Amino acid sequence: MILAIDVHYKETTAKAVGAFIQHWEDAVAQQYVIRYINEVAAYVPGAFYKRELPCIMEICAAVDLSSLSFIIIDGFVVLDDSGKPGLGAYLYESIQQQVPVIGVAKTNFHQNTQQVIPVLRGASANPLYVTAVGTDLQQAAEHIKTMHGEFRLPTVLKEMDRITKEP
Repeated sequence: MILAIDVHYKETTAKAVGAFIQHWEDAVAQQYVIRYINEVAAYVPGAFYKRELPCIMEICAAVDLSSLSFIIIDGFVVLDDSGKPGLGAYLYESIQQQVPVIGVAKTNFHQNTQQVIPVLRGASANPLYVTAVGTDLQQAAEHIKTMHGEFRLPTVLKEMDRITKEP
């Protein structure tokens, strides 16, 4: 099972959504896990993980991690060429390295050229930026490339983003 997680914020609250898919090519999630978080930390530049990680961990706490083959997050695993950890690296450590984590981001950091793979999907000229831990980076990029959908953002990730923004 593959778990994709996204979080949306409104001031001091958040809505975290986890979407389960069986195969990379699945067009729809088999199940969703939704958690509402009433108190979230303020955004700290350079330490985004301090705000988002507790929300993601709310989803992980509701899941049998041993049933997962991958976790996909909206963000980075590695932030730069020196290996500075991003949200995905902190998640990987928080779950005791039980499940490989793949980060999918819409924009890249200019210091991140060696530990990221740009993935073009559909007819989009704008890539998604894939980083990973616990799995081969090239394989992670191929997984994201093969996800269902003809547009830049895979169908399941786009739907999950929409659900996070619903009241």
